[in-house]
Amino acid sequence: MNIDTSNLLNSILEELSSLSYVHPGDVPNIDLYMDQVTTFMDEQLASTKRYPDDKILTKTMINNYTKNNLLPPSNKKKYSKEHMILLIFIYYFKNLMNFNDIETILSYITEHHFGEAPLPLSQVYTEVFTMEHSQMDKLKDDVKAKFETAEKTFSDVEDPGEKDALQLFSFICELAFDVYLKKQMIERLADEIRDEYPPAKKK
Repeated sequence: MNIDTSNLLNSILEELSSLSYVHPGDVPNIDLYMDQVTTFMDEQLASTKRYPDDKILTKTMINNYTKNNLLPPSNKKKYSKEHMILLIFIYYFKNLMNFNDIETILSYITEHHFGEAPLPLSQVYTEVFTMEHSQMDKLKDDVKAKFETAEKTFSDVEDPGEKDALQLFSFICELAFDVYLKKQMIERLADEIRDEYPPAKKK
């Protein structure tokens, strides 16, 4: 295998540094039609795409989110700032959770902070994503540590190409296991929330 793992790691870390969340001030304060919503999301989250042709959000996705109780219905075909914020949360959650778990986790937030509320959803969003953004350096340090651990594996393999391939596999397994464990924790928390706050029966 002819992959330069050190350069690959540096490239990944640079990409992580370039990722940014949608700043609260960038979310429009006016209601938007669906086409405007999809355009805004595609522009704001373009850096998170894996491939250039990937779609961040489509009309079908929005309709499915509403159908599955992840997103409150639009108001006369217009979506508010709160809708936009929920769509951002859903965008990140859907890579790790099924719709049922996303509905469970967002249900309390939607019920208590959507629309007129003492603590508006925009403030919840600011607090959460400011916290997440501050964790980036810790995340990069963790990735570096995993890479260094993987470099110590298969030390008895003599063929350099074979050794590099196996160490890269070890690195991928470390990252995957980390995601797996965190996914298990998220699912457990979703179950706890569901038991504590059973979802309202669908009409």
